[in-house]
Amino acid sequence: MGSTPSDHDYRSPRPAGRLIVQAAGCVLWRRSPVTGTLEVCLVHRPKYDDWSWPKGKLKRDEDALAGALREVAEETGHSAVAAAELPSAHYLANGRPKRVRYWAAEAVSGTFTPNDEVDRILWLPPHMARRRLTEPRDADLVDALLATFRPTA
Repeated sequence: MGSTPSDHDYRSPRPAGRLIVQAAGCVLWRRSPVTGTLEVCLVHRPKYDDWSWPKGKLKRDEDALAGALREVAEETGHSAVAAAELPSAHYLANGRPKRVRYWAAEAVSGTFTPNDEVDRILWLPPHMARRRLTEPRDADLVDALLATFRPTA
């Protein structure tokens, strides 16, 4: 997969001259240690009182995938192995355009410790995660993740 200049800039120019805030995150998944079924990880951010995917702004000149995995580690305490890139989200945040690139990523190790940014995480089956997510746009990523597990014919 090729990269463009905006893949590596923490902000990239927009034709209208406004800067797009660049962010990245993951739809973090695992097999349940109890049942073996698929679970996805949601994070609760007390500052916004919302449930979302682990994500955050990229640092200057940070690679988007590296930033996504860094955010997963910081917010969930888990290291992950990324696979397919999922659809990006585009929206306004504090009046500024924002782009969040997402990857499907399997949690491979780690333990969550609450912090100022994320005070809780939940591992939920996809159908329950879809309902728990605060932003409706985030629910589309559940289907995108599930599609990565289905063989294409």
